[in-house]
Amino acid sequence: MKLILRILLSALAVVILAKILPGIGVDSYTTAIIVAIVLSLLNFIVKPLLVILTLPVTILTFGLFLLIINALIILMADSLIDGFQVQSIWWALLFSLLLSFLQSIFYSFLKEDKNT
Repeated sequence: MKLILRILLSALAVVILAKILPGIGVDSYTTAIIVAIVLSLLNFIVKPLLVILTLPVTILTFGLFLLIINALIILMADSLIDGFQVQSIWWALLFSLLLSFLQSIFYSFLKEDKNT
């Protein structure tokens, strides 16, 4: 149940950012849900491989290259999904930063209160 809520909250974040950022486009709410699912799958499968392959560059840049990897993941999702458009790598970079910020805010609502 929590996984479904996380995907729906990610889709909500995608829709909000598509409305705010002019370089990002999402055709429908269904497309936003598909984007959230594809991004989570790419982050689960492709991102660890990219991190391992680019480890020397990541170490040289003190981890800043991970931002570029996140932008590349967004661009991969753009190429896989028809109703999702990203104009450039710079928009993908800004989108990935703002998406992770919004997701952290939204996911904080899912945490259970452990104070008894």
